[in-house]
Amino acid sequence: MSVALTILRAGPLTSIQDAGRFGMLRHGISASGPMDGGAFAQAGALAGGRRGGVEFTMAGLEIRLESGRCRVGFAGGDFVARHNGAVLDWPGVVMLGEGDTLSVTPGGWGNYGYLRFDADIDVPLVMGSMATSSRAQLGGLEGRVLRAGDVIALSGDGGSGVLEVEQTEPVTGPIRVIWGLHADLFPQALRQRFLATPFVISSRLDRMGVRLEDAGSVFAEAVALSLVSDAIVPGDIQILGDGTPIVLMRDHQPTGGYPRIATVITADLDRFAQLRPGTPVAFEPVTVEHAHALLRSR
Repeated sequence: MSVALTILRAGPLTSIQDAGRFGMLRHGISASGPMDGGAFAQAGALAGGRRGGVEFTMAGLEIRLESGRCRVGFAGGDFVARHNGAVLDWPGVVMLGEGDTLSVTPGGWGNYGYLRFDADIDVPLVMGSMATSSRAQLGGLEGRVLRAGDVIALSGDGGSGVLEVEQTEPVTGPIRVIWGLHADLFPQALRQRFLATPFVISSRLDRMGVRLEDAGSVFAEAVALSLVSDAIVPGDIQILGDGTPIVLMRDHQPTGGYPRIATVITADLDRFAQLRPGTPVAFEPVTVEHAHALLRSR
């Protein structure tokens, strides 16, 4: 039986994602993929997930199953899920029948959540992935964000999913970084101010990057802020020409001409992505070896 669902409501930047299209940066295309990879994986485990899922932002979304039956796992941040109006545990899983609705509205914390299904999302793979790239406008559904009225087809059968739901709580504490390629361009005193001064997540954030409010004017007098462009990676903390720090995220540009003082470690990048505007954030340096150990233990 064919399975199809309709998007009834979609907040900004709602998109189809999978694990990402790695190895394409040499062609000028970042990997994309979920902003919170751990939550994406958890939703997939709950659904018995196949490839792909829907990433939604703080405003949430609502879907209706038009035909067939579908198991849906949901996780990421803190949201309120309702099945035909009845509140569900978050994170969690639900079986949808024909005509059923699933709505998600904001909860207490987090920017991103995920719906995963017990079937594949039936969209073409572009360069080996269905991940939507907001910068390159490829992948997903016509290379764009999802909007009300879109119909998504599902195909194939997944597993039964997990039975136990792990409740998520926001992790606190500094965001851990390794010193960046250009850290030595900044005086030692400035680097210490970077660690000692809290920044604030600004409202200027998307899948490409998160600008930080620098109330302490840490980089106001920094010099040599323009360089020959070279490759960048998710988590790089770039200092723009006016001294504004920006943390580059999953849909980052392939190269950058501003210095990167540090890079958020992979083990903390999901947590950083979930910090809402107005949240204070501090950074703590670790060694590359420690960052690798944290990643292996995750």
